[in-house]
Amino acid sequence: MDRARRIKQSVKKRIAGSKSAFKKIRNVGIAVRIHRTKFFHISRLKLGKFRPKIGLQIEKGNFIIKTVENARELENVLRLRFDVFYQELLEKKAVIPSDIDQFDFICDHLVIFDRDRNKYVGTYRLNLSTFSRKFYSSQEFDIDNILRLKDVKLELGRACVDREYRTGVIIALLWRGLAEYIRLSNTRYLFGCSSVKTVDTHEVALLYLYLMKHHRAPEEFIVVPRKNFRIPSFSEYLSGLKCSSEEMDQAKTLVPPLLSFYLKAGAFVCGEPALDKAFNCVDFFTVLDMKNIAKSIEKKYNV
Repeated sequence: MDRARRIKQSVKKRIAGSKSAFKKIRNVGIAVRIHRTKFFHISRLKLGKFRPKIGLQIEKGNFIIKTVENARELENVLRLRFDVFYQELLEKKAVIPSDIDQFDFICDHLVIFDRDRNKYVGTYRLNLSTFSRKFYSSQEFDIDNILRLKDVKLELGRACVDREYRTGVIIALLWRGLAEYIRLSNTRYLFGCSSVKTVDTHEVALLYLYLMKHHRAPEEFIVVPRKNFRIPSFSEYLSGLKCSSEEMDQAKTLVPPLLSFYLKAGAFVCGEPALDKAFNCVDFFTVLDMKNIAKSIEKKYNV
């Protein structure tokens, strides 16, 4: 009887412990949802005060290239980013369908608007050093080398295009708008995180070796990932890696279209990539000196 009683009491304790654990988990989930909701409502107030730093508008056929002017337009951009980054790439859903962070309120947002379909179809987030000393890239990398550069610097980020519009036309329109923004802001350096959709250590290592061989930045531009964004044992993996010329050729195929465009324009890659766990990818820090931009790009986009 004593043994049976002890077993019964033990089971009750385990059940009580499980209920307590589930309650804690539930409470944490509720806290997270409250935090997200609170941040969203605070963000709504900030969105209402949003104004562009630099205004521009260019019309090309049925498309308008412009910087976002008000909260309504910005909300559409944030929804477009959510659709691409979360629903499409990560296959995630959320109560609040908006990709938003603290940088959205201090940046300009370049957008492509399709007048025929009344739809926002492409965007770039633009963070200009003239107005800001806080940059998204600095969360992943120590970018002091870049910030010490004397001329105007422009961080590019959150670039995305609606799934139905991923053609050279929209990329060209984005760069036409970007070229005008660069001219108006007297920007010399473009920089930002170029994402590659893989976390396979071997693929990342091959791509890194390829980029360092062909597109390595000068020493004064080199940056390093912050501790929490370093790829575990990446240096050790590189030191033991032996790859054939065929594998190096294959590494070129891992370069995504946007990064490939930057490299063709004359951009450099500034060292070891950062691991972005939130988006299940790696980010290569990339810099383009507008004084060294490729003649073909300069002529095509009038930069």
